[in-house]
Amino acid sequence: MGTTSFLTRARGLLRIRNQLVRECLAELLSTFVLIIITLSGAAQKITSFETKGNLLTSYLAGALAVMVGIYTAGGISGAHMNPAFSFAMCLMEQFPWWKFPIFVVVQTLASFISAGAVYILYYDAIWHYSNGTLTVSGPRETASIFATYPADYVSIANGFLDQVIGTGVLIVGVMGIMDARNKGVPKGLEPVVVALLVLSIESSMGSNCGCPLNPARDIGPRLFTYVAGWGPEVFRWVEGRGGGGD
Repeated sequence: MGTTSFLTRARGLLRIRNQLVRECLAELLSTFVLIIITLSGAAQKITSFETKGNLLTSYLAGALAVMVGIYTAGGISGAHMNPAFSFAMCLMEQFPWWKFPIFVVVQTLASFISAGAVYILYYDAIWHYSNGTLTVSGPRETASIFATYPADYVSIANGFLDQVIGTGVLIVGVMGIMDARNKGVPKGLEPVVVALLVLSIESSMGSNCGCPLNPARDIGPRLFTYVAGWGPEVFRWVEGRGGGGD
């Protein structure tokens, strides 16, 4: 009885009652889960010379990570995990504009932290694979573990259009899944259907730029690589790096 009483009091003291703080923490956790699984899928593929993973496993990791993220915080913050989705929800008047910049900061911060966690998790593998040099281009580059980079034939205009279309298809698809007037998805399986949507987009639109579909997923980890030793080249449009990927 004493232990039960102590745990009850502890839960009461630790309980967060402010709704905005609860939503921000939920968004932080769901985005962290999304990005750490996504980046780990890429890290396993690249650092193992594709012997323990390939493009398909990387795409599956990214898609299933979306599902896990939604199940983690969908009932608290909505598990946006993506500034583009938050923006679309604001346009649809289903999310207040004043919360938008807060969620963007939280999502980007979570992505940055996730990149750091993946760097720690794959630290030895990254340095072994890269021969002790952190590079953005070349046969042993490791920057594409964390952020997506364009294929060498893609222009800036085409890259921009690629992301607008890919992200647009994602948002339209998610809105369609959420719309109660459409054919309903069995309750509780919405995250699974969204994951299948993400997998379909990755499998069909990933070759140009790696299909990030999420500004926070790209900006947060890219900022991490900048401060962690890859340098300012991570922000340049450099040819010859391949299409980087999830």
